[in-house]
Amino acid sequence: MQNKKTGSARQAVPEPRIIKKYPNRRLYDTDTSTYITLAEVKHLVMDSEVFVVRDAKTNEDLTRSILLQIILEAEAGGAPMFTEAVLANIIRFYGNAMQGFMGTYLEKNVQAFMDLQARMREQSKGLTPEMLTQLMNVQSPMMQALMGSYVEQSRNMFVQMQEQMQKQTEQMLGALGLKR
Repeated sequence: MQNKKTGSARQAVPEPRIIKKYPNRRLYDTDTSTYITLAEVKHLVMDSEVFVVRDAKTNEDLTRSILLQIILEAEAGGAPMFTEAVLANIIRFYGNAMQGFMGTYLEKNVQAFMDLQARMREQSKGLTPEMLTQLMNVQSPMMQALMGSYVEQSRNMFVQMQEQMQKQTEQMLGALGLKR
């Protein structure tokens, strides 16, 4: 595989596509040398493109800000994914000692759910719409097995998070001379 930036033939992580954000709020894709919309950035995300959004003047990384903007537009678009209660609980974790753990937990849990979705998609190839409807019925043994696997993986991640918190607490108490 040719690396387009260096010309070498090594298998490396692709360099991210650079999108520049100008003061007029326009986004410029340096790969295509064109201005793009937020909807087109969303397509890059959906296509698993590796990219970074940078401020055209300061070179500051604005990727998270743009991703949050895409989520905000999707949430306002009529079919929100997050309830007010979920959003309020997420806000409550900011500044909390558990903030770092929660971010990691959510990231791993979403990845596990994406893996589940990929397995379901792979296993449902060639099914008719009727068969797919039966598969999606929560009562089907296949669906129960997939969901059981996901729930078990989620539980294991939570247990790991608890163990990590306990270990850090013990280290902190030990550093203060307070052993349990």
